Amino acid sequence: MTRKKTPRLPNGYGSIRKLSGARRNPYAVYPPRTQEDQDGRRPYPRALCYVPTWTVGLAVLTAYQAGTYTPGMENDLLREQPGRIEERIFADYARIRRTLLDEPEDVAPTFEEVFRLFWADKYETGRQLSPQSRASTMAAFRNCAALHSRPFRDLRPDDLQSILDGCELKHASLELIHSLFRQMYRFAEARELCDRDYSRTVAIKRPEDDEHGVPFTEEELAILWEHTDDPAIELAVIMCFFGYRISAYHDMTVNLRERWLQGGNKTEAGRDLLSPIHSAVFDLVKRRIRRDGALLTVSPSAFRKSLYGALTLAGVAKHTPHDCKHTFSALCERYGVSENDRKRLLGHKIGNVTNDVYGHRGLEELRQEVEKIRPAFLTGK
Repeated sequence: MTRKKTPRLPNGYGSIRKLSGARRNPYAVYPPRTQEDQDGRRPYPRALCYVPTWTVGLAVLTAYQAGTYTPGMENDLLREQPGRIEERIFADYARIRRTLLDEPEDVAPTFEEVFRLFWADKYETGRQLSPQSRASTMAAFRNCAALHSRPFRDLRPDDLQSILDGCELKHASLELIHSLFRQMYRFAEARELCDRDYSRTVAIKRPEDDEHGVPFTEEELAILWEHTDDPAIELAVIMCFFGYRISAYHDMTVNLRERWLQGGNKTEAGRDLLSPIHSAVFDLVKRRIRRDGALLTVSPSAFRKSLYGALTLAGVAKHTPHDCKHTFSALCERYGVSENDRKRLLGHKIGNVTNDVYGHRGLEELRQEVEKIRPAFLTGK
């Protein structure tokens, strides 16, 4: 098994070494090697402590460099609430930087520094996230190079929007950048590193790349309807009655009392899209919310993998999560949902007008249109 690579520490910072064997505290934390032996070599000094994770070791070393380390502080760190260890690392790092650069006390962290804290919180706290997730997050960060040295608190919507507007990569890369903005601001807002969440005010203005999807047939939907006890198929069936992309279901607002969903941020027209819950899937939505607390609790890639397996077991051809959106569009066309309302529900523009302008269309009017969708497996005809 390949050992997970950890960031390289600066020269003279100290070191964190992963020890062999099964240990409760496998990471040894060493101060900088300063003493030379008679042969001119610098042996490792005695370890400051032994800790269970690399991140805790980094907190100890940073405190040592900042002059705030006290013997046994690693035990206090292990009792900290999630996120607090990273806050302590930043506070001590800021203290080190102020000392080295003679900066004022109220110096604000840069975009890159906030990213490093966010990265440690997301990927170095024991959560099992895929290598693809790490690569995607780092790629999105690199595509924001113009912001790296900017104080995070000073950034404004125009700064974020300029990154999205100026990126010439494919739409999928823009989605990764926008997702990074949302995650970083959620992280920063919880730690008072920004004044407000500006990521919610920006959107991808470029049209989506040509995505060829294959809708589920009504025969396939009928089969899936009999397998909604499988969580992956359950969500896929729900998604076939909405015009959202898979990523929107992570932060979806669900109102069971008034029977609507709101979410989406990939495009300007699709931002915070409001959709009525079709009566056919209302019970599925309610069951999922009460069981899991959200419609989607895993990464899109993890859901895609579980969906492929569930479809195979159900005897249905392979479909991607994005095919669910194509299925909803096809159902709207087949059952006479008005063209403009279909575009609204899919988060598309009507001519050159966005949902911000035509958003006066009432929820109940949209509900009447959506309820026109009555496949044979629902009506028994």
